[in-house]
Amino acid sequence: MMARTPEATTTVRSPARVRRTLLATGALVATVLTGSCSGDSGGTSAPPDVPTLQELGTPEGRLDLVAWAGYAENGSNDPKVDWVKPFTKATGCKVYTKVADTSDSMVALMKSGRYDGVSASGDASLRLIYGGTVAPVNTRLLSNWNDIAGYLKNQPYNSAAGRMYGVPHGYGANMLMYRTDKITQRPTSWSVVWDKESPAAGHVVAYDSPIYIADAALYLKAHRPDLKINDVYELDEKQFDAAVDLLKQQRPNVNQYWANYLDELQSFKSGYNYAGTAWQVTANLAMAEKAPVATTIPDEGATGWSDTWMISSKAQHPTCMYQWMNWITMPKVQAEVAQWFGEAPANPKACRYTAKGFCSTYHVGDPEFYKRLAFWKTPVKECGDDRGSKCVDYSRWAQAWTQIKG
Repeated sequence: MMARTPEATTTVRSPARVRRTLLATGALVATVLTGSCSGDSGGTSAPPDVPTLQELGTPEGRLDLVAWAGYAENGSNDPKVDWVKPFTKATGCKVYTKVADTSDSMVALMKSGRYDGVSASGDASLRLIYGGTVAPVNTRLLSNWNDIAGYLKNQPYNSAAGRMYGVPHGYGANMLMYRTDKITQRPTSWSVVWDKESPAAGHVVAYDSPIYIADAALYLKAHRPDLKINDVYELDEKQFDAAVDLLKQQRPNVNQYWANYLDELQSFKSGYNYAGTAWQVTANLAMAEKAPVATTIPDEGATGWSDTWMISSKAQHPTCMYQWMNWITMPKVQAEVAQWFGEAPANPKACRYTAKGFCSTYHVGDPEFYKRLAFWKTPVKECGDDRGSKCVDYSRWAQAWTQIKG
């Protein structure tokens, strides 16, 4: 499946995706998650009983958010990019945003109780849910709920015990990007980044995060059926060890681990990278600058990310937070955010307001594309099946990642 070339460079303007440094560097991450991940999300079958708001009150006049860069733009980065001031004008809720650059930072900030809501990725959301940090949402109070793509609702990374914890915001795939002058035939398998004899050997690029272990598990799921991998984020000891071994075998062929997508962009443009994991926005920028690159989702599928706006269980301004969730999922606002940030909007009606070709490039409203993605979620001890609490939690993933990179 070839990605279409974007029709307008306005779809890829922002360097905001730098924020997906995610949970990069091992030692600090391991320290943070030893205390937070296994304790908050791994040992229980149901989250704490947190009450759901039953009705909206008078807007409180203030809203405190934790967000990824580019998700709550107020015109300070670009005067033409502003959906915060119109929100304040419409609701009376003045927005104060704390930008976080990792999921760990988001979890820590939300635990402080100082913020009303957060734009959480799947690798943070379970910790927030099982830690009692966020509350279930009352979907009756979400004015655009019925317009959100159905396949984004009630997912393992944004729901628990049959309740939704937030409203989906946007999503994207961790694509395979490759240089068409170095790899002349479209790769149909991720083997191009795993095989020692690959034409990309020595020029492979990999995502610099423990969550990349799931990419190895995804490959093994297809090529090692004896391991019986079902969910790439629910790995028992044997499955986990096999994924780590594959990553260690890959290590000599990796010439770059990237956390900042701009670094990866420059390496692909210069011909330093031949193939590896990338976001569609990175490919769009590279193609806009005439670099010979293309993207594809190989036969094994791909990992991905889906972000959700969640409300704090201690929100001091709950009505303003619900007003924000309603505002940020309006079609026109969704279009503005998606084009600035570089992602698929959760509300397909946004496509009425996007540049030509944008929604096809990002596979908006395409459930078959969505089904091919294994969206990030926090690895926890509870496997979610009859294996019980035998899976490897995220603190172990972080420790292993440090060893893999050496």
